[in-house]
Amino acid sequence: MLGLRRRTLLLAGAALAIPQSARAQDTAAIRKPILELYAALEALMRTGQATPFQTRCNTLAPVIDRVYDLTTVLRVSVGLGWAKFDDASRADLTEAFRAFTVASFVANFDKFEGEKFDVLAETRVVGSDRVVQTRIVSQTGEPIRLDYVMQSSDAGWRVTDVLLDGTISRVAVQRSDFRALLSHGSAEALIASLRRKVKNLSGGAIAA
Repeated sequence: MLGLRRRTLLLAGAALAIPQSARAQDTAAIRKPILELYAALEALMRTGQATPFQTRCNTLAPVIDRVYDLTTVLRVSVGLGWAKFDDASRADLTEAFRAFTVASFVANFDKFEGEKFDVLAETRVVGSDRVVQTRIVSQTGEPIRLDYVMQSSDAGWRVTDVLLDGTISRVAVQRSDFRALLSHGSAEALIASLRRKVKNLSGGAIAA
């Protein structure tokens, strides 16, 4: 017990040794992409279905590119098979996955009903990653907790996973969904599936 207490005090001391201003700046930089994402989603919802689906995708896509490290998300979701794909297959799969990601947001955030996006002030440290904790609160329902796993890169802090209720990994769910489509060792079935989903999400506005 004494050893655990000593380690806890040492960790607390290490944290206190970091200047408060530096920690605040670091946390602000980590939270900034999520604040940008939520601002864009609220604007998207307020725009609504009166704006063509493709136009909304074009507006949101640059935000998704800045906020998410989609290449890392896709690579981890695919797993070991990623290394077996040639460059052309990787490029086609990345393009299809990006289109699917953007279309999913546009289709699901298409109407504003008073939702409130809360980004908690503090971040959580998990190894070399940081986790931004958020809640989406509707006017009538229970708040939905979404935590964003952030990794530092040359492009700044970017999302590499999303945790529903703080525990359910979006990347893990995608890995399970992709497994059957990748069972033959080719990316073609997954690419075709993602393109069909984009077509369905857009109501046919974007061709497969």
